[in-house]
Amino acid sequence: MAPSQLYDRQIVLTLEQHHYLNRVLRLQGGDRFVVMDGQGRWWLAELLPIQDANPFQAKLLEEIAIDTELPVQLTLVAALPKGNAFDEVVRQATELGVSCIIPVISDRTLLQPSPQRLDRWRRIVQEAAEQSERQIVPAMLEPTTFAAYLRSLNQQVVVENSTRRYLGVTRCVAPALLSCLTPTQLTELNAIEIAIGPEGGWSDCEIEQAIAAGFQAVSFGKRIFRTVTAPLVALALIASVLEQEKSI
Repeated sequence: MAPSQLYDRQIVLTLEQHHYLNRVLRLQGGDRFVVMDGQGRWWLAELLPIQDANPFQAKLLEEIAIDTELPVQLTLVAALPKGNAFDEVVRQATELGVSCIIPVISDRTLLQPSPQRLDRWRRIVQEAAEQSERQIVPAMLEPTTFAAYLRSLNQQVVVENSTRRYLGVTRCVAPALLSCLTPTQLTELNAIEIAIGPEGGWSDCEIEQAIAAGFQAVSFGKRIFRTVTAPLVALALIASVLEQEKSI
């Protein structure tokens, strides 16, 4: 739900939202469902009967206390794979708890995304956030070059020890990602960024530039994962450790 849809504790549903509630979930007037604003708040709502003047409406009954987010901001920086493979990366990364997705064009990236692809990825993020009952809808940023992204980091105000940045590498001597996610490493941490390369991996120049920008090279194991598998492995490891620390 967008904030503009809320008026006097009533929601003006879009045609797509009403179609989903009525035709997919088979809800009728008087049935209840959960509303999320994508900014951290949930409500119990009741679907109102269709009226000529205001055909698609629901009313908010009560706010729901919920906590489904990771304790730190998690950003995925991912080099774009070929074809439509990034669709599933976006969907599953959202399910795993990312706060932000940054698609990047690396030295070995073949895909040159169009504005239509970005619109599609943002719709996928919205759908996946709703399906996985996220409190927030992750930010889906516009594609940029990996070099430009690294340059932008030099312009940010850095709080010491508040952010950890990891760069997934293959065929290099690097510590395992899991070994870097210790309680000591995570103390007073506000954000984690994980960067995943394209088919063929990062170029030597990109690895050097990323390390110079504050990234730590890490390994995901002895096997070589596909570029659509590696982000999910990395995010699952990070999310599992963060959830475990949160529950202690």
